[in-house]
Amino acid sequence: MSEAAASADAMPDAWDDAALVAVMLAADPQGLGGVSLRCGPGPVREAWLALLRDALPEARVMRRLPASISEGRLLGGLDLAATLRAGRPVGERGLLAEADGGLVVVAMAERLTGATAAHLAAALDTGTVATARDGVVAVHPARIGLVLLDEGIAPDEQPPLALLDRVAIRLDLSTLRRVLDDPPYDAADVARAAACAAAVVVADRLIEAICGTALALGVWSLRSSMMALRVARLAAALAGREAATAGDATLAVRLVLAPRATLMPQRHEPAPEDAPEEPPSERQPDEQPSDEPKSDEQPSDEQPSDAPNPADPPSAQDQDIPAGELAEILLAAAKSAIPAGLLDLLKAVAPQRARGSGTSGAMQKAGARGRPAGIRRALPQPGARLNLVETLRAAAPWQRLRQRETGETSRIQVRADDFHVTRHRPRTETTTIFAVDASGSSAAARLAEAKGAVELLLADCYVRRDSVAVIGFRGKTASILLPPTRSLVRAKRALAGLPGGGGTPIAAGLDCAAALAEQVRQRGQTPTIVILTDGRANVGRDGLGGRAKAQEEALAAAAALRASGTACLLVDISPRPAPQGQMLADAMGARYVALPYADATLLSQAVRVAIGS
Repeated sequence: MSEAAASADAMPDAWDDAALVAVMLAADPQGLGGVSLRCGPGPVREAWLALLRDALPEARVMRRLPASISEGRLLGGLDLAATLRAGRPVGERGLLAEADGGLVVVAMAERLTGATAAHLAAALDTGTVATARDGVVAVHPARIGLVLLDEGIAPDEQPPLALLDRVAIRLDLSTLRRVLDDPPYDAADVARAAACAAAVVVADRLIEAICGTALALGVWSLRSSMMALRVARLAAALAGREAATAGDATLAVRLVLAPRATLMPQRHEPAPEDAPEEPPSERQPDEQPSDEPKSDEQPSDEQPSDAPNPADPPSAQDQDIPAGELAEILLAAAKSAIPAGLLDLLKAVAPQRARGSGTSGAMQKAGARGRPAGIRRALPQPGARLNLVETLRAAAPWQRLRQRETGETSRIQVRADDFHVTRHRPRTETTTIFAVDASGSSAAARLAEAKGAVELLLADCYVRRDSVAVIGFRGKTASILLPPTRSLVRAKRALAGLPGGGGTPIAAGLDCAAALAEQVRQRGQTPTIVILTDGRANVGRDGLGGRAKAQEEALAAAAALRASGTACLLVDISPRPAPQGQMLADAMGARYVALPYADATLLSQAVRVAIGS
């Protein structure tokens, strides 16, 4: 049986961590809230799920939630077959109520709808699920934990943040190729941990160290610190200890807090050289040190006091660790567990989407084509699709009364008020307009990188079958180098022929982009404008120089673009971003991304995230 926790200077194997997490989740699914598992379909994910399934006590169930589940199946509602047989409303429990006390495995969690995520978050918060639909009003217990199966590829593809904040642990096994067959704990260990975890004592100094580490990592949610404390208790309970140790706290910091870090932890400053020295030993110079270790010293063949062994009782290891040193141990463990490049990505890429942007196009009202967008009570009309199940749900509770009125008992009686139709919202095509600053100030530093980034984005648009257009502005005017097209070859050819040098007519570039966006909108498509510039306008609409006038006209053009409601993104490609770029983005209501040291790959990645690709 492997150890429940590792020391601060020895990182265990990734599968050991994953196996320990599975056991902890089996012991306390509701307390931990769940796990987000980033791993594609394959033997590694199936091995982890099998380990979790084997560790679950017999009383705990494990239900799978498909990405396309309906609200009625999720929350419960009217049992149509039973209602038709009984002639009165008969309710049924939904999937969340069926999983009470166990786990819900959410497939493709990165594609969950906002409504489904809200229902899951409410169940995690309250431990219940309320049903008030189709004439059925009920509240069922739903004390569940979630297993969010994250199959996202890009860094921004992840489950909803509301759920990530409520699950204790985030595992990334996407690069793991090795698994161990032997489970780290047996069923008796899991049952004992489930029964004893709440009684595990955690010293105040450990609680303060965990909370201080959360602040040092930039983890502001109190829920995260509370879940880290629960993980520390579970680790101690699995090891058969009545009190948590520094090793348990270290494990909790690595598993719960490190994946949530938004700041790189900083080490404490060393003590100044003029600090008072410690008093000299009272031992006389002629006295020789004893070969026998004193009662409060570590033997030479034992672990030093600054590297606690989680298997030792707390009185033998934690009481002698100064509070500052304990905080350093937890910070070091957290720093070593932060995924490489995570913080750089958080700094470089804006996590939010531009208003009204996206590559799926704007939602439009329609009849029987497009994505289902709800159900409403209405008579079937041309272009409206009848929802038979919901129609029968509405008619079922009234069958006994209608049969008494008509005397007809052999048929289901459906009336006009029972009819329901499914609403659909088709998506229009998106056209991404790239307005590239090819002036001398940009061309000298970043035009080559901008071209490379736009080529990568054009390739993405081609895969999604979106249209793209390219506008170049330099010298005195702006021109459409490529009208909206789906041809990747034409787009690359137009971009390769973009010359550099001359003045910066930003106002002309924005006017040209706004006019092209209006043409796209008139064709029923959704335009998105991506502007790559340094924001330093020096040529006005009339083609004459003058920095002050040119900047004023650029801001006016940006305000007009904002009034049109077009989704925009401004990428400041200046090597030293200046306030002009931010002012221009604010004037047009655009997302602002400053990437002074980015190459083409990172630049294209930031643009994809910001426009919701």
